[in-house]
Amino acid sequence: MDRNAFASLATFKLPSPCRLLASACCPDKDLVVLIARLGGRDRISLWKMQGSRKWEVDIAADDVPATVAGLAWHPDGQTIAVVHESGLITMHSVQDGRTERSLSINSYREAQTVTKVIGVWWFPGPSESTTDVIPDIFKRNGVKTGSALSILKILPMLDPLKETSGHVTATDLFAFQGTQTRSTRQVSVPDVISQWPSLAPILEDISISPPDQTDENYKSGSQGSSSRKPDEDSLLVLADERGGLHLFLAGTYCLGTIALPGGHPPIFLYKHPGKPVLLFHSESPEGDLFSVVVQPTPVNIPLLGTLAVRDFARLSSAARELTRYIMSVLDELKEGWLSSTSVTGAREIGKTWVASLEKRLKEEYEENPDVVFELTSFLVTGSMSEGLSDFIVSSDQTSERALQKWDNAVTDALTKMCDYSNMRVIPALQRLHIVLDEIHGWSLMSHYAAFGLDTGDIITCLHLVEHGIFVSAWLAAEAKKELRTFKHFLNFIRYEMTVANMSGESQTFLDYDILEVNNYLMSGFMTSQIDRWFTGSAPQFNPGELCTSQTPKSLDEALQLAHTAFQDPSQTAWQPVGISLDVTRIEFSQLDRNLDALIQELAIRCQRVFAQASPATARSATVPADGGAVPTKARELSPTPENNCLFIRQRVVCDDNEVSGVFLSAKRVVQLYLAMPYGQYTRMAESFEVAILECSVDTNNDGGGELDMLDGEFFDDEVIVLVYRIKGTQGPIYVGTMNYTMLRYQRLESEGYVNGPAQKDMIVDMLQRWKEGHLMGGGVPITKCRRLSACKSGPISMALNGRVGRRVVCVLGGDGVTMEVIDMEGDEMEADEESEMEMVSRDMIVTEGDLGP
Repeated sequence: MDRNAFASLATFKLPSPCRLLASACCPDKDLVVLIARLGGRDRISLWKMQGSRKWEVDIAADDVPATVAGLAWHPDGQTIAVVHESGLITMHSVQDGRTERSLSINSYREAQTVTKVIGVWWFPGPSESTTDVIPDIFKRNGVKTGSALSILKILPMLDPLKETSGHVTATDLFAFQGTQTRSTRQVSVPDVISQWPSLAPILEDISISPPDQTDENYKSGSQGSSSRKPDEDSLLVLADERGGLHLFLAGTYCLGTIALPGGHPPIFLYKHPGKPVLLFHSESPEGDLFSVVVQPTPVNIPLLGTLAVRDFARLSSAARELTRYIMSVLDELKEGWLSSTSVTGAREIGKTWVASLEKRLKEEYEENPDVVFELTSFLVTGSMSEGLSDFIVSSDQTSERALQKWDNAVTDALTKMCDYSNMRVIPALQRLHIVLDEIHGWSLMSHYAAFGLDTGDIITCLHLVEHGIFVSAWLAAEAKKELRTFKHFLNFIRYEMTVANMSGESQTFLDYDILEVNNYLMSGFMTSQIDRWFTGSAPQFNPGELCTSQTPKSLDEALQLAHTAFQDPSQTAWQPVGISLDVTRIEFSQLDRNLDALIQELAIRCQRVFAQASPATARSATVPADGGAVPTKARELSPTPENNCLFIRQRVVCDDNEVSGVFLSAKRVVQLYLAMPYGQYTRMAESFEVAILECSVDTNNDGGGELDMLDGEFFDDEVIVLVYRIKGTQGPIYVGTMNYTMLRYQRLESEGYVNGPAQKDMIVDMLQRWKEGHLMGGGVPITKCRRLSACKSGPISMALNGRVGRRVVCVLGGDGVTMEVIDMEGDEMEADEESEMEMVSRDMIVTEGDLGP
């Protein structure tokens, strides 16, 4: 046995004690995630396996205790899902650690108590077969022609939203890039949006222009670049302490919660690569690792195997992003008009101007003056009071600079209202109507009944969208009208200022309309009509009932009436006041028109429709009622405590549609390997194949004899990695590999050797047969090993990366600060040769530099 068969990639010291989880290695890159704790909060850091740190971030933005319960890599290696014990899941970008999105399992549950997460798995989607399938030459990416999403993709792009999360700090500018500790930045998102089930947004797919591509947030993938199509069929599964399996499509879209029998959480979970089936072993109430059934319990999720789930998730995502777009645009309009904590709105500047005038007039009249009356009297008569004259001539509020600031603020706010209403809000509402109209069609089809869509709720949402389009168009017209009257009012003030300050020879020209100025004084000066689009109640009127005939007519009747009117010219002439017309005139000033409240109600109702339908996948799941842990006949495996189980590792091998389970259990006395077929998912297998190995190695070199197993894990479908040391010593520690497919397995019939369905019963029976000589045993056939230079004693943590082309083992010492990375494919001689070549290359570069030109 070669004692230095593997090459060491790196050995380095960490700045603070860290934890290494078994799932820490990136699936397709030489990267590993470490967890450090500081001040009662966990932080995650991404390290290159050569020993350099890329970034380190806090996992929570607020000052609350945060503990990592587990992490999982997206199958494409671009996103890290960090699961908190509180049930919060944060998605971190592999580029800089920034939080791309966060969600919580507790937000989708009705229970008031917080559920603790104990396990996480991220399974890739089914591999797409390229044989016997027409290639997607039009790059539709699964979008059906004629569907709502296909229509959205060909519509003109909406303008991008105003970016509010791109603040740059001094640390970002001057710290050494790649090594600084960053705090997690949180963008304020309304609760109705954060609780909306959605996939990762790709704005181009719903005809929304992404942010500027020079923005760092966009380049890191926060908005979903068109060049990066996420694996929408991957499945993120979280297990809580109450035996619930929380499913998330592509790691973000909630598919609901499956309750496992008995409320026991799973200790092992596997997803069939080609079928919508999950296999699991439940934890026993006593905490015994072996008090579970031999065969796994299957969970059949038929709806997960259909394309309808992904299609509905895309529709939900499109509706969410469109609704968020509309809400963001309205927030920007409201902020520019009515002010916010950081922005002074146009109305606030006008109120300041009015308050200054009231203060000056109060000094003259010594009572509450009527500002509108004073200005109207001056507009009509041309004479003004002493207080008003003094205010116009000498007040700071009537300086050209102050008036220009007021002019710019109101002009920008009202122009933005007119443009955004016509070019952003209304088109976004029209696109949302297209999506909801398709969902309405789903609710009428019987083969989509599993989603539980309520047709009445969807129709209500469609009516709210229609209301929103009407009120938005009304806002655009009202904003244009108020801007016109405001301009005339400001020209009136400027004209009177010029007249009051000009000399006798100077001349000025009247450039305002007295009626427009009076209109602004009556309806826009003290209280603007624009305020009603952001305050008050949501509109309840039906736009179709405004200015319509009292007796509804059919199309034929309406055409006949029009034909008759054209035959008689007198009926098309202007009708003077007093002639009775069969038309209902409605007083528009009494109508509620709060567009902001209308969109809030629309968002709540739409979110409710999609949130009620998204758990349909979990509702379709079937779980055997008798799954989970079972009573055992054997009380203990061995009378000596030193023979207790150290760990159990399980792996499922899928080959030619045949699924088999492989178990690895380590004890002080023997090493036990089991292989059993899972093809039919039966509770009792007809036969098993076992191999019993004594914990020892047969070698003449130093390090032979009995072993203490510290850890072990399946590397791939052929190799197991073992970490061990010689029994009775504190070190050194070795990393070795063993090919478990080359072992000599012995087939056993379940009727002859297995007394019960629990693993404990089976293992006790196997050990008894081994002692009686019915089963053959032997030493552990370790083919290659390496002595660890950094981790010399104590407990260790191990993480594997068994991808083809780069097979790496990361070992973290018990102190949490010593890390060693082993290349399981290269050997020590190759590593030495590469190091020598690098040194020669550097020497040649230095020598050439010394020669000069």
